[in-house]
Amino acid sequence: MFSELTERLEGVIKNVRGQGKISESNVRDTLKDVRRALLEADVNYKVVKEFLDEVQSESLGENVLRSVTPGQQIVKIIHDKLVGLLGGQHRPVRFEKSSALTIWMLIGLQGSGKTTTCAKLASQFRKAGRRPHLVACDLARPAAVEQLQRLGRELGIPVHTGSGSPIAVAQDSLRAATDAHGDLVIVDTAGRLHVDDTLMNEVAELKSAIMPTECFYVADAMTGQDAVTSASEFARRVGIDGVILTKADGDARGGAALSVVGVTGAPILFVGVGEKTADLEPFHPDRMASRILGMGDVVGLVEKVQNAVDQHQAAKWEDKLRRAEFDFEDFLEQLRQLRKMGSMESLLGMIPGMGKQLKGLSIDEGAQNRAEAIVLSMTPDERRRPEIINGSRRQRIARGSGNSIQDVNRLLKQFSMMQKMMKNMQKPGRRGKFAFPAMPLGMRPGA
Repeated sequence: MFSELTERLEGVIKNVRGQGKISESNVRDTLKDVRRALLEADVNYKVVKEFLDEVQSESLGENVLRSVTPGQQIVKIIHDKLVGLLGGQHRPVRFEKSSALTIWMLIGLQGSGKTTTCAKLASQFRKAGRRPHLVACDLARPAAVEQLQRLGRELGIPVHTGSGSPIAVAQDSLRAATDAHGDLVIVDTAGRLHVDDTLMNEVAELKSAIMPTECFYVADAMTGQDAVTSASEFARRVGIDGVILTKADGDARGGAALSVVGVTGAPILFVGVGEKTADLEPFHPDRMASRILGMGDVVGLVEKVQNAVDQHQAAKWEDKLRRAEFDFEDFLEQLRQLRKMGSMESLLGMIPGMGKQLKGLSIDEGAQNRAEAIVLSMTPDERRRPEIINGSRRQRIARGSGNSIQDVNRLLKQFSMMQKMMKNMQKPGRRGKFAFPAMPLGMRPGA
């Protein structure tokens, strides 16, 4: 989402770090470049002005002028102010105390992704031990109820529906969820334009009737300033407790994320980074600021690995690698666990400094699927003993997987190189922890 902004700000940061002495002149030049980068990212101009005023005021303070490394201090100030612009500290979602029913209500424009986000929230918090129920109150959009029911069936989560007004459906559903011993109800509502008084009054009445613990505004990150304008109207006329940004994995310039907190006063709580129900991440302003400035997000990467990787299985893999017994069966399991962590580009982007390294590289996200198809086309004996795969076997594997012989040869070569690397690590002074061997898949020099 922030790729273009990150690229521009990395250049600004590089220049300011080279300054031996910070003066009013070069601070002004630096902020001019920052201003241009933020406006081109579609950040609200009022938010940009306030942000730059704060950075300039602090940059010209005595603490910076007397600093041994003023350039680094400017970077820190920009980072800290960017964290503030994104909401300051991470704010966890709220739950009702004791046995009271927690109600979350999702509102926003049509097409912003409310229904899918309801399912993502339910899936995520069921893993955390909650007993979620979904409520279909979007009675305006054709097939909206059916969509939520389908998502509920896929996840094994109850979905409550009904006829009549959204208020009647919601109230009946709350009673049914309580009777079923649920402790979290997530209410999907119809999308509406912020300029439509009738629809805005309807959602305000629904909120007053069910009194949700949290009212989330769901904003499509791709809409830029339009999302900010509508969010401010929903905040004024309905009231919102937090924002969920969807489609952040697309080509959005990031202006909505950098503007919505300052305009509405409501924090961003979650970010949708894909279409799968698992593709919803808690929003951490400090981590996002670091990623925008090209500093990576190591903490976020570690959390992804911990959530996706079975630690007991990882210990077994490490032991097999040390004994040079790692085979294609293990490789296949690693590929599947790696896929749970998201796209390769997003993972590599979380490593400090990798943003620049990725330039000139073409990351083929389909490489993992092709590798899995190739391995699945092998016999069990071939997976355990890849050295027996001769020319005729390679042809059969290529036909069976729908790939070329070159693709099969490339995967076998990568696997062989990995095994040799692991054997070399058994030599004195080279022992260490092992990363995912599958990580390099899909990376090659770009055109």
